[in-house]
Amino acid sequence: MGVESADDILDFFEVDDFADTATYTRVGGSAASVNGIFDAPQASRGATDLMEITIPSPQFVCRTADVPLAADGDEIIIRSVAYNVRVVLTDGTGVSTLILEKV
Repeated sequence: MGVESADDILDFFEVDDFADTATYTRVGGSAASVNGIFDAPQASRGATDLMEITIPSPQFVCRTADVPLAADGDEIIIRSVAYNVRVVLTDGTGVSTLILEKV
């Protein structure tokens, strides 16, 4: 059983299918284009028995090879909206999920 390479994973992030191209900038670094899947789900939480609050929870899933040094505070622009990276989750298979906060 083999592990997929960064090139094999690239097929999942084709812009022609369902991925977006974003502009990623490390703190103190230069901007680079990166393909990934953007999702902006709304998480609902019960604040009380009578009230729920909705919390935006945007995230960008991409190849770890495209953002190998991703860290809290980096910036990513997706669909002309700027976000700061708040959490970087890597799954060990070459895919990273960036948890974002709108600037």
